[in-house]
Amino acid sequence: MASAEPTVNFNVLHRTCKLVVLLCFLHISVTVFFYVRSLDIPFSFVQNQQTRAGITGPIGTTGSTEAAKLHLEAKAAAEPEDELAAGKSLKKCPQTSPLLVGPLRVEFNIPVSLDEVEETNPNVGPGGRYKPKDCAALQKVAIIIPFRKRDEHLKFWLYYLHPILQRQQLDYGVYVINQDGDEIFNRAKLLNVGYAEAMKEYDYDCFVFSDVDLIPMDDRNIYKCFSQPRHLSVSMDKFGFRLPYNQYFGGVSSMMKEQYLRINGFPNNYWGWGGEDDDIYNRLASKGMTISRPSGDVGKCRMIRHERDKQNEPNPQRFDRIAHTRETMNKDGIKSLSYKVVSKERLPLYTKITVDIGKP
Repeated sequence: MASAEPTVNFNVLHRTCKLVVLLCFLHISVTVFFYVRSLDIPFSFVQNQQTRAGITGPIGTTGSTEAAKLHLEAKAAAEPEDELAAGKSLKKCPQTSPLLVGPLRVEFNIPVSLDEVEETNPNVGPGGRYKPKDCAALQKVAIIIPFRKRDEHLKFWLYYLHPILQRQQLDYGVYVINQDGDEIFNRAKLLNVGYAEAMKEYDYDCFVFSDVDLIPMDDRNIYKCFSQPRHLSVSMDKFGFRLPYNQYFGGVSSMMKEQYLRINGFPNNYWGWGGEDDDIYNRLASKGMTISRPSGDVGKCRMIRHERDKQNEPNPQRFDRIAHTRETMNKDGIKSLSYKVVSKERLPLYTKITVDIGKP
């Protein structure tokens, strides 16, 4: 009997050690599980890439997460018993969308097609219209793009911006204002036309005015309006990701309807390149408004490189016109706008309005 006691003690010790090992393994498993779940930044970066037929490339990753999300959204859109069909009112969307992913990878070395963009954005309606289905957007945003002979640039813009704008939970429409003919280009007048034509279609309360060759590099740079006019293209790669000067208001900007009307819209008499954005800044300053901007990191954007367009040479009168903004703004603007609509096309990804805006 005396010899059995050590054996019993050894068995107890053996079972105790096994239990301790199991507990340690369980603890390590739980720790690893929660650690992996906390790694949301790398996964978010993967999710922000665009889907290119499931192929990994310079512009996109495999995109399975994004494709699955698009499939679920399309399925939800087809359900007849959603909140709107049942007559229920949607809750307002949050101030900060939970769908945002942050910094984006933007490349222009692989061509894109409109069919590809259309396939990957099934919830965008005719004319480039979209609104969230699970919440009521806080703003109705018209995005106005002055345009002429930039079809390849427009494809990239649509490819990148439609997914970004949907993640930002905006009720938006895209309006491409195409200048007819070969007269010298007039960016600001085309922006005024975009405002006037968009207001004929929907009760927009916010207007984003964007060049077709500028792509944001962070979806936290929200394409909406703020209490002060907003300059969105803060740090372009063209300028070394720095603001060229404090009064700069070119590229991409946004204004509430009331802000836009308060300055009588934009000038109609800037024919050719340059000057109109400084005139707009002077108009805002003369009405006591200031420019708001996102941070330099959030406001980064890339420009599609290109040669200066023909019939868009520098405007030799721009400096004299800028010096007289206060004298001309009340008589030159949206109130004095005149143009003729040549054609209006409600395309799958945008509304294209071709207009005759006259000549200098």
